[in-house]
Amino acid sequence: MEDQGQLAGGHMDDPATSRGVRAEGAARVALVGAGPGAPDLITVRGREFLARANTVLYDRLISHELLGLCRPDAKLINVGKHAGVHSVPQQEINRLLMEEALCVGAGGLVVRLKGGDPYVFGRGGEEASALAAADIPFEVVPGVSSAVAAPAWAGIPVTDRRFASSCTVVTGHRRTDGTLDIDYDALVRTRGTLVFLMGVATMPQICAGLLAAGAAADLPAAVVERGTSASQRRIDGTLGGIAERARAVGVESPAVLVVGAVCALAPELDWYDRLPLRGTRVLVTRPVDRAAGLVRALAGEGAAVEEFPCIETRPLPSAAKMLGRLRNFTWLVLTSTFGVRCLMDVIAAGPLDLRCLGHLRIAAIGSATAAALAAHRITADYVPEVYDGAHLGAGLVERADAACDRVLIFRARDSLTDLPEALERAGVPFEDVAAYETVLAPVSPAPDLARRLAAGEFDAVTFTSASTARGFARAFPDVAPRAFTAVCLGETTRRAAAALGYRCVVSRAATIESLVERTVEAIGRERGAQGGA
Repeated sequence: MEDQGQLAGGHMDDPATSRGVRAEGAARVALVGAGPGAPDLITVRGREFLARANTVLYDRLISHELLGLCRPDAKLINVGKHAGVHSVPQQEINRLLMEEALCVGAGGLVVRLKGGDPYVFGRGGEEASALAAADIPFEVVPGVSSAVAAPAWAGIPVTDRRFASSCTVVTGHRRTDGTLDIDYDALVRTRGTLVFLMGVATMPQICAGLLAAGAAADLPAAVVERGTSASQRRIDGTLGGIAERARAVGVESPAVLVVGAVCALAPELDWYDRLPLRGTRVLVTRPVDRAAGLVRALAGEGAAVEEFPCIETRPLPSAAKMLGRLRNFTWLVLTSTFGVRCLMDVIAAGPLDLRCLGHLRIAAIGSATAAALAAHRITADYVPEVYDGAHLGAGLVERADAACDRVLIFRARDSLTDLPEALERAGVPFEDVAAYETVLAPVSPAPDLARRLAAGEFDAVTFTSASTARGFARAFPDVAPRAFTAVCLGETTRRAAAALGYRCVVSRAATIESLVERTVEAIGRERGAQGGA
């Protein structure tokens, strides 16, 4: 169509002239609010849309974790801005949205992912108007605005009936002529909480304007920098001095300025700054497909968590070959959550279904493996109290009859020998199947990560297996082993890490929960007073 060709070529002077023509065959566009920064503060609907989108146009401050929710084949386009400089002008963003909607076509989905809420100083209204004028179907997915979220995470309720019955959100962004379009007299008359977004550069001017309009110099004020992120910082002060305090400590965008009596509540209500791992940085080395639970748990305790998967796990052909021989065994032993996943994948790909396991008793090495089985409505018949191969083997010896039982061990290649040795000593017949293998990840670390590790910027590195410790040592041969604390999952992992020279602590149980608890004990520190510096 001629109009589609003009759109793709960038001739978009008057989208309304072809109203109804461009909409035909266009994908739906969703203006999605990403929330204030923390990736888990996006709405459920926003998360669902990211998982479905063919194309995502995103702002600069959108986290890698949020982009990781996109489907692997999604087209990602960065249209953000930095320090007031648009990498892509707004008119071009509007054009791109319409072009992508036509390119994706009917039945598809284009997401415009915007920080906070699309309509709260996000120019989402302009984008929606452009789509409406071109008759391109769209919808808006509201997001949590940093205007309320950043103060809340820093202990500041924007309204509280004891102090403020109203909240006014104001942009601190200058107009094109360099001036601020703010009615300071009207703001002061509200006697409520004032929240200024995008006001780092104009903070002195904002504070001076409020003071000139009659606001008290000793009125409580605060700046919340990088709100809801692991590196969030709160600077307390008064209206008369907050701009200078922010300048002195080097506050940078993104930051929110809050002015009002509610700011005095921050030392009492700042729950986030009291988290035990607040102010610490932890590197997770687990495979990318199994790291999410550990990352969430550490972040939930306040840590800034980064990932560098040192290993990856791959199924082996022997796993599928084993399926036809299950009838020869009475016990099936699974030693990892990946083993459960591998088993289920093999069953799903073959001619059989879960009924092929019906005659078996099943042993799981620990609670996580048992939980992975339970997700498939399978209850483990035996889980040892201590989650390692030696105790699993000893428990099987007590439960298996050497005269009539036969055990199939379904596990990784080159696993430790504690489990089969226990069965062999007791005369219990078994077969040890290498169903999958763990290999060192082929990805090389970014030079910046090696530098930061060497500089001591990480408080801890977590190792969940001996292979993660060995993979880390290979990836970072020049990082001093004592530049961080190695938090190890289980004694076997600790031995491997200690042999490499790392300063180790070990979880009391071989569970993610215990690993996180040990991390808190080893490196956690109370940071409640630091946030209000």
